[in-house]
Amino acid sequence: MELKNILFIIVFAASMAALFFSLRKIWGYLKVGQKENRFDNVSARLKNVLKIALGQSKILREPVAGTIHFLIFWGFMLFLVAVVEAIIQGFYSPFNLKFLGPLYAVVTIIKDVFGVLVFAAVVYALFRRFIQKVERLQGGKSEKIDATIILGLIMLVVLSMFGQNISYVASNGFTLAEYEVRPVSYALSKIFYSGGIDNAPFMYEVFWWVHILVIFAFMNYLPYSKHFHVYTSLPNVYFAKHDDKKYALKKMDLEDENVEQFGAADIEHLTWKQMLDGFTCTECGRCTAACPAANTGKLLSPKNIIKNIRKRVEEKAPLIIAGAEEGEALNKSLVNDYITPEELWACTTCNACVYECPVSIEHLDSIVDMRRNLVLMESDFPAELNPVFKNLETNFTPWAFNAQDRAEWAEGLNIKTMAEDSNCEYLFWVGCAGSFDSRYQKVSVAFSKLMQKANIDFRILGTEEKCNGDTARRLGNEYLAQMLVQENVEVLNGYGVKKIVTACPHCFNSLKTEFPQLGGNYEVIHHSELIDELINSGKIELKDNEEKNKVTYHDSCYLGRYNDIYDEPRNQLSKINGLELVEMDRSKDKGFCCGAGGGRMFLEETTGTRINEDRTKEALETGADTIASACPFCMTMMTDGVKTFEKSEEVSVKDIAELVLENSK
Repeated sequence: MELKNILFIIVFAASMAALFFSLRKIWGYLKVGQKENRFDNVSARLKNVLKIALGQSKILREPVAGTIHFLIFWGFMLFLVAVVEAIIQGFYSPFNLKFLGPLYAVVTIIKDVFGVLVFAAVVYALFRRFIQKVERLQGGKSEKIDATIILGLIMLVVLSMFGQNISYVASNGFTLAEYEVRPVSYALSKIFYSGGIDNAPFMYEVFWWVHILVIFAFMNYLPYSKHFHVYTSLPNVYFAKHDDKKYALKKMDLEDENVEQFGAADIEHLTWKQMLDGFTCTECGRCTAACPAANTGKLLSPKNIIKNIRKRVEEKAPLIIAGAEEGEALNKSLVNDYITPEELWACTTCNACVYECPVSIEHLDSIVDMRRNLVLMESDFPAELNPVFKNLETNFTPWAFNAQDRAEWAEGLNIKTMAEDSNCEYLFWVGCAGSFDSRYQKVSVAFSKLMQKANIDFRILGTEEKCNGDTARRLGNEYLAQMLVQENVEVLNGYGVKKIVTACPHCFNSLKTEFPQLGGNYEVIHHSELIDELINSGKIELKDNEEKNKVTYHDSCYLGRYNDIYDEPRNQLSKINGLELVEMDRSKDKGFCCGAGGGRMFLEETTGTRINEDRTKEALETGADTIASACPFCMTMMTDGVKTFEKSEEVSVKDIAELVLENSK
């Protein structure tokens, strides 16, 4: 055994031991969190890994930054073959991969081609961060230093690899083996060793050591870097929520008498997955760049929420593991000391942060869990919510309307209730806005008339319907939310309801994805889906119009990002003769929130620009005569925005049901 091999074995053993210690420590931190089963449905989880982690689908939503990361990611994945070769050479110097035959050609050319691509990607990444100064990449000083170290190490890995290859080619007298294909390395070897190849073997050893030491340094630096996601991203994507209920909030167990904490006040109240989210954050800033609150001057930054979770875990978890009972860190808490209530209440739960995150971090679960703590444990919530909670509890609606007036909107329409006759195809879930809001009552009427035109056999619950609980749940009042859901489920199951249609995306999402948690399993569709189906089947016919108008469609977050319904509303608008559909810059899955979700409908915006005004301005810039929506909250916010800009005489805000009814035969 050569001295080189002995030294390598020592270095290798020390590096692996250090890495094992670091990973074991962090694994211990995660065990401090609450248990949660994320081991079901292996096939769906593997599909997510293939699509999101390996396919980089979310990364590539930003073409420039996505391409850079794609090249670096896959460059490193492919370099693993070269790393394995170098490590084996550390134990046995003569080893190489020539025995692979034709596959050796693939290995060598990939190293050359991706080496150049990764080098170029790193240079451009540095340019974007330090010269172009992309806003979302401009974090604090420590972030910049960390990014520089990581990019520098990646650069050294690539350069030392090329140094090895160039010296290797020169050492062999510029003669490549039978299946060796190194176009870049071969050309560079002719340049760098044009004066002779005498020192090529020595330089090969130098570059080999630099390469292997940089790799070991990189491996051991990662657990202490924001780039720890190199290790955790694949597991985090694997353990992310999946299927059509992936954005449903988790149900709290309110019946366990031994539970002393509701929601999350500190890290030990979070689940191990929420902690893993903290260690997986790449600090790329995509979540904050997409956040409507952050975009309009609010304190909330989804990135900082996740960063602070990791920071608090690293500070407190070791003390919990050690059984410490005293210490300054133990006198603090995640909520208030690291994350302020103001940040938490600014969230509209629009889901943009979760949707954009390239490593499947679930910001909303943590935000809502911390809201739950504030509401259920500390009774610390904005004063405006007192009447909302009281009304939900006594009137079963967020507003101070009498529950007995819930069906007044339907007077004269000949619509039966389930109590009168429960034998029907659909239950029309009207929702609180559709029942009580004077503007959205018109939408309930319009949609009902469309269904009657199409001979759809439907009923309503009337006074038996109660708020679906969405507002209470997202505001952290899980007790109230579950009470409302349970009472609704009891009524729905009592009538044997199978199919539900609703015009409210918030009702739609709750009924479809969260009611099953409490025994309410139904086929739920949104009115945009049913109207689209009725037009396509010819049950609703559209008339010819000579007048030409422009319409822009505002995507509801709970319809779009939560439930992937983008095309159905647009299909209807595009089929109406005389209407030209013009898109806003931010549309479909990149659409911008109206500002009303997550209970923000009932809270004033006291800092920055109003979210609805930001969105309305974008809609007005399209030159549209009509802003179309498919959500009562969106309609209210866009209508208020149009009034703010004094455009009410020029621009109308209408639901798709109204537009279709107006243009139907």
